Amino acid sequence: MWPRIDGRRVLALGTPGKIRTWLTDLTLSGAKTATAGLLPLDYETEGEEVEHVGEHLILVNDAGEKAATIEITSVELVPFAEVTWEFAEAEGEGYTSIEDWRETHRRYWSTQGYEVTDASPIVCLHYRLLPP
Repeated sequence: MWPRIDGRRVLALGTPGKIRTWLTDLTLSGAKTATAGLLPLDYETEGEEVEHVGEHLILVNDAGEKAATIEITSVELVPFAEVTWEFAEAEGEGYTSIEDWRETHRRYWSTQGYEVTDASPIVCLHYRLLPP
């Protein structure tokens, strides 16, 4: 189960340390407006439902403290091979192509113990920062 702050689910981007700090900073700057989750790893093993449009989540920093509140603006569940370049660009992480996005995500999820196939279900979230 994901942690809660003020009764809302928490969104902690990436893995703790430099990656989480970088991804959180990208979101706070407005450069990152989307994130991807692997359904079996990020939801099913956590016993969590997929977010819904209009849901507010608490974005946390590397210390697990509230950095911002975000609102989910779009949710798509798609096979890994069908994630679009538009989505990859919205992640704001500097990918050079959809192939670059796929390779980076395959490698990341592999380090988490999951081998991704073209059919693996990916949750594609778009979000916006809410005013403090």
